[in-house]
Amino acid sequence: MSWLDKIVPSMGRIQRKDRRASVPDGLWRKCPKCEAVLYLPELEKHHNVCPKCDHHLRLTARKRLQWFLDKEGREEISADLEPTDRLKFRDSKKYKDRLAAAQKGTGEKDALVAMRGSLDGLPVVAVAFEFTFMGGSMGAVVGEKFVRAASVALEEGIPLVCFSASGGARMQEALFSLMQMAKTSAALEKLKQAGVPYISVLTDPVYGGVSASLAMLGDLNVAEPNALIGFAGPRVIEQTVREKLPEGFQRSEFLLEHGAVDMIVHRSEMRTRLGGVLRKLTAQPSLAQAEAAPAVEAAPLVAEPAAEGSDDDAKDAR
Repeated sequence: MSWLDKIVPSMGRIQRKDRRASVPDGLWRKCPKCEAVLYLPELEKHHNVCPKCDHHLRLTARKRLQWFLDKEGREEISADLEPTDRLKFRDSKKYKDRLAAAQKGTGEKDALVAMRGSLDGLPVVAVAFEFTFMGGSMGAVVGEKFVRAASVALEEGIPLVCFSASGGARMQEALFSLMQMAKTSAALEKLKQAGVPYISVLTDPVYGGVSASLAMLGDLNVAEPNALIGFAGPRVIEQTVREKLPEGFQRSEFLLEHGAVDMIVHRSEMRTRLGGVLRKLTAQPSLAQAEAAPAVEAAPLVAEPAAEGSDDDAKDAR
């Protein structure tokens, strides 16, 4: 028997244990950078940005779009699209079983959510990758949903914004997955030819076929702080070139320094910064400017009376 058992009654220990067990699960989350234990509702209030060290934790696709777009008028695009196992693919597990598990775990049908809505009153189309759905991998449904979202933007002449978070092409769909790189790139070329703005926002992480296609084709390529962005992982590159990579390699700050991205924007400023950029690209005043602009009354459509003697003067001139 330990000294603690002698001085603390067993009933007291049981009661304390019961009190600890009564705390609901899922109320706390550990920051992967500073390891601070964070209260989940408080963390969500900061859009999954650690209030202790400012680390940007991953955000689900649906929550990101609900936060980014105005509350009124949001409409999901092609929500009914669902992947199928056309190749009957199987590795250590059947692909259809992996899909079922991912759909159950995330509540999404695939790794991309697309919505039409507005940003500070400006109509936009926005899409976001769901990284927890098979690593945000791009398969046939992801590519098709992206193209449909781009088509809506093209038809209505409104900007397209994409939030990428992906490990790349989905290997279980083989060539059906790889062809999405060309398919999405072709859709973005149509937007470019029509002069419709496309902003790509790279969040942690973006790799593989997604980084080699739609994620790097924006008129403006934006990144969140400290996001991992590349094609192959740093360990694979080090083993290939047999050299030690520089510190911070493939982080968004490193890419900004070397000209691979245009700007880094904190998540709390994303709506404001992108809204301002999009209004400049579409030659639209900001919502505040539009409300502050004085109303101009139309002049009355009444002919002014002719000056006295004007008819006589005209006759004399003739």
